[in-house]
Amino acid sequence: MELGFIWAVLVGVFGGVLGVWWLLRSVNWWLYETKLGDKRFSLPPGNLGWPYLGNMWSFLGAFKSSDPDSFISSYVSRFGRTGIYKAFMFGSPSIIVTTPEVCKKILTDDENFKPGWPSATMKLIGRKSFIGITDEEHKRLRRLTAAPVNGHEALSLYLQYIEDIVKAALEKWSTMGELEFLTELRKLTFRIIMYVFLSSESENVMETLEREYTALNYGVRAMAINIPGFAYHKALKARKKLVAVFQSIVDERRERRRSHLPTSRKDMMDALMEVEDEKGRRLNDEEIIDVLLMYLNAGHESSGHITMWATLFLQGNPELFQRAKEEQVAIVHNRPPTQERLMLREVRQMEYLSKVIDETLRLITFSSMTFREAKTDINISGYTIPKGWKVLVWFRSVHLDPESYHEPKEFNPSRWQGFTPRSGSYLPFGAGSRMCPGNDLAKLEIAVFLHYFLLDYELVRVNRKCELMYLPHSRPKDNCLARIRRISQG
Repeated sequence: MELGFIWAVLVGVFGGVLGVWWLLRSVNWWLYETKLGDKRFSLPPGNLGWPYLGNMWSFLGAFKSSDPDSFISSYVSRFGRTGIYKAFMFGSPSIIVTTPEVCKKILTDDENFKPGWPSATMKLIGRKSFIGITDEEHKRLRRLTAAPVNGHEALSLYLQYIEDIVKAALEKWSTMGELEFLTELRKLTFRIIMYVFLSSESENVMETLEREYTALNYGVRAMAINIPGFAYHKALKARKKLVAVFQSIVDERRERRRSHLPTSRKDMMDALMEVEDEKGRRLNDEEIIDVLLMYLNAGHESSGHITMWATLFLQGNPELFQRAKEEQVAIVHNRPPTQERLMLREVRQMEYLSKVIDETLRLITFSSMTFREAKTDINISGYTIPKGWKVLVWFRSVHLDPESYHEPKEFNPSRWQGFTPRSGSYLPFGAGSRMCPGNDLAKLEIAVFLHYFLLDYELVRVNRKCELMYLPHSRPKDNCLARIRRISQG
């Protein structure tokens, strides 16, 4: 009798647990799918996970492990190689797309898709930044910033500055002993983007801003938990400090303009303060600050990380290192005796180094994904993407697709020799009207650094087997602790 009672209690408890589990797993389905009516039957395969958390635990678990691609692999193993899946990510019902053709369509179809960054991310980057403004506002600001960032004249001007600080940095690092290579590179690329936008070389300002940007980036891909101790909370505090610094700079600029005080050179902030639309409206402080905050963040993070990885890949492959070095030596050897500086035409002659950079961008995939939102119900690949749902364009899957790239996880710059990637299979800077506006400047920074590094230096890592981390971006956990050694006095 007692044994039967115990078994009945156990069965009841087990049944209750199963019932609660089923109920919780059904909440998102009930909230987001049932309201779609018959359209829910044409949704892509997948599931919306748990209430509030959705599929974020499995995403964070994969990206905090040694195998970030296990997140998408789990969808492929459960639901097949459809290339399009439903999930609940970053607080919203979402569609994940992983194939080149679909990714390119999402990125280039402005009629049916708009930027869809999570509201939590918008609070960090700014609702008036490039990722939050309307198409018309975006086109206007892109026209304003394109030439001063990526134009031929601007790049020629920046080249001299980049060259000087790269040479000085390498010389300094070679005397420092052990250093965090990535940390130093991020400071270097931040100095460059500060020069472009603010003409500023104040060490105190740059160190403050760069430190806060580090905290900001950790919160961009984190769960939006605004509680002390969590990455998102720290990121919000960092944004507040960044805005305060930028506001003080804007106030100072406005005062100088009112007083008609001379400036050393016109920079991007000056351009942002002067631009007017067809109705004579100028940008307000919030708009200027959000654009600056986004540009300075994107303009140094990607360049610093890709420069580190390109250096590591070359240093770890002596034959590739030697081939890249021979190209740089030849460029120096062939220049006129009176030429003392690197020229933009010489950078464009670096054919093999360009392949090294392209391959690093592909293999590392600095941004694993980007966000869009469906403006209307749309059918793609036989599946419905409902209006208002987020669409996550999964760059990692595109760049590591074995159907597009032979042995995709191998670093092989020569794969780009005479090779044109299939449409949508190479998206390191995105695509369409929202493509990264600073791509040429980023490549120039990386090429100039590698030019001087290959000529005269080598990198010796302290922890060659250091584990990697993938959030917010791929990097060694020790920030690439290493020594920079000079190997030539030429």
